[in-house]
Amino acid sequence: MATYLLVNLIFLFAVFVAFRIRVRKPSKTWCITLAALLALTAIFDSLIVGFNIVGYDTNKILGIYIGNAPIEDFFYAFLAVIIVPTLWAIMEKQHD
Repeated sequence: MATYLLVNLIFLFAVFVAFRIRVRKPSKTWCITLAALLALTAIFDSLIVGFNIVGYDTNKILGIYIGNAPIEDFFYAFLAVIIVPTLWAIMEKQHD
């Protein structure tokens, strides 16, 4: 059975391959955006999990939590900071 971490890593790899993303030094804006999204994820995902709106199979998570949210939940914020600017740049090239 796949764990949430494994699914996240496979998806991340697929995104890097599909969009031909190259790893480079993150900009200050990228770091600020990531920090803001991670902070919001910590707050709101902790509330969502804390109120039992969503739950996770404890056999499929690492068991590391920030607030009530498992560490795997933060992957989506990280991925959004990668995917959104990439898609923006692709669409901008297609528009020109």
